[in-house]
Amino acid sequence: MRKAYKYRLYPTGKQVQALNSQIDEARHLYNGALEQRRFAYQRRGVSLNYHDQAADLKDMRAAGAGGPANFSACQDVLCRLDKAFKAFFRRLKAGQKPGFPRFKSRDRFDAYTFPAYGDGCKIRDNGKLYIQGVGELKVKWHRQLVGKVKTVTICRRAGRWHVCFAVTYEAEPLPELATGVGVDVGLEHFAALSTGEMIANPRWLRRGQAKLRRIQRRVARRRKGSSGRRKAVLSLQRTHEHVASQRRDFCHKVARQLVDAYQLIAVENLNVKGMARGFLAKSVHDAGWTSFLNILGAKAEEAGRRVVKVNPAGTSQHCLCGCEVRKGLSERVHRCSECGLNAPRDTVSALLILRLGRSLEAST
Repeated sequence: MRKAYKYRLYPTGKQVQALNSQIDEARHLYNGALEQRRFAYQRRGVSLNYHDQAADLKDMRAAGAGGPANFSACQDVLCRLDKAFKAFFRRLKAGQKPGFPRFKSRDRFDAYTFPAYGDGCKIRDNGKLYIQGVGELKVKWHRQLVGKVKTVTICRRAGRWHVCFAVTYEAEPLPELATGVGVDVGLEHFAALSTGEMIANPRWLRRGQAKLRRIQRRVARRRKGSSGRRKAVLSLQRTHEHVASQRRDFCHKVARQLVDAYQLIAVENLNVKGMARGFLAKSVHDAGWTSFLNILGAKAEEAGRRVVKVNPAGTSQHCLCGCEVRKGLSERVHRCSECGLNAPRDTVSALLILRLGRSLEAST
C-alpha cells in the first residue's frame, strides 16, 4: 500500500532563500516547457509529449529554461506538465469545461518533487533531511516514518515549509470483528451512528470567522503591492491553514474511532458537490464530508475493514418498518404512525443505512 507522511521543516535564512530559488527555477521550467508546447502546435502543428521534452531537457536547461538543481526533479516538473495536458484532453473528450494548462505565477507554484529517494534527497543519520542545492534541513519528526520512501516533495504553505514522503508499506489488518455501524452525516451533528451516538459538528470555520473577518479587513485596507499587504495576506493564509488543519485532524480522529470499533461501516454515497451549490454551501464545506469519507476509506482499507456506500435516496423519509414518513428539514424527530417508532431522525437514517449496507455486503 501507499501512504504519505507530512513533516514540518525548519530551514535557516540561507536555506529559505535556496528553497525559494529552487521552487522559482522549477516554475520557470514549467512555464518554459508550456511555452514550447504552445509554440510547437501554433507554428508547426506538432503536439509535444513528455518524452519529446525530456529528451531536450539538457538543452533547455543550458538555454536558461531553469529548473531545480537535481535533474530528476526537473524531469518530474515536465511530467507534471504532461499530466496537466492529459487531464485537459480527457475533459475535452468528455465534453466538460477543458481548462487549458496555464502559466504559473509565484503564488500558484509552491512545491517540487524528487521522484527517486536517494537521488538529491536523503535522511541523514542525525535526523536531518539533505536536499541537493540546499543542505541539511531540520525536520520535526512528530511521528515515526514507516515504510520504504519512494518520493520526496518539498512544499511551501503560508510561509512555512513542509516535506511529504510517499512510502510503500505492508498493511497490518486489525483483528476481525462482528460489528457494523451505519453513519449518517449531517449539519446539526457531524455524524449520527446507528448505535444512537451523536458526534458533534465542531464548525471550525464558524469558530474562526471573527478572526478571519478582522484579518480580511486588514488585507483590504492595505495598498496593493505593499509589504504591509503581503504580511496581512500571509497572516490570512495561516489562519485559513489553521482552520483546515483543525478540520483534517478532527476527521482523522473520528475515522480512527470508527475503524477501530467496527468491521462494517455503511455510509451514504452523497453528491457533496451538488449539495455545496445550495443555500447551505458554507456549512457543507465547513463540515468537510468528502475529506472525512476519503480518510475513512483509506484507514478502513489499511485495517482490513469494509466501507460500503449506499444510495441515500429515501433514507431520511422512511421508517424501519418500511412505511414512508415524510419530514421537513426542520423536523428532527422521527414519528411513525404505523409501528409507533419515536426516535431522532438521524439515528433512524443511520439504522436504515446500516441495513442497506449489510444487504449490499451480503449480495457481493
